[in-house]
Amino acid sequence: MAIEYRLTLADDIPLEQVAELAAPEGVEESTLPGYPRLLGADLQSKSGYTLSIYGGSNGYYDAEDDDGSQWEWEPAKYVNVVFHMPKDDPSGRATPNMVAAVARVLASRPEDAALVLNGNWLLLTRVAGALRKHRPSWWDNYGINDALE
Repeated sequence: MAIEYRLTLADDIPLEQVAELAAPEGVEESTLPGYPRLLGADLQSKSGYTLSIYGGSNGYYDAEDDDGSQWEWEPAKYVNVVFHMPKDDPSGRATPNMVAAVARVLASRPEDAALVLNGNWLLLTRVAGALRKHRPSWWDNYGINDALE
C-alpha cells in the first residue's frame, strides 16, 4: 500500500506553471486518448516519490480536521498535485522532499490551497492568503514544523 499526499490549488491554472514549481526536473504528459490532461514525473530516485498533476472543475474535497470535525471545500476550478510515496521510506527523505515541493508551489502561487494525506486527513490549508497547519503532531513527527513558515 502506498501513501498519497494531494495538494489542491483552487483556480484554473496552466498545469505547466504548477509543474515547473513541483517538479523543476521536468514532467511527461500522458498520451492516453480520451482522458483528461495529466502530467507526471518519476522522482523516486531523487526525491522518494512519483508525481501526478491534473486539473478539473466542480471539485469536492473533504477530510478530517484536527478536532475530528469534517472539513469540506468545493473549488469551482482546481489543480491537484498528487505525491505518490511507498509505504516505507527507509531514507526518511520522501516526506521532507514533498513538503519542500509544496512550499515552492505555495510560495510562488497565491491561490487558496489544501494539503490532504490519503484523502482523509487535513494537513494544511491556505484561505485568502492565511496559511494554517493542521495536525501539529504530524509536522513534529517529521521535524518539518518550520518548513512552510
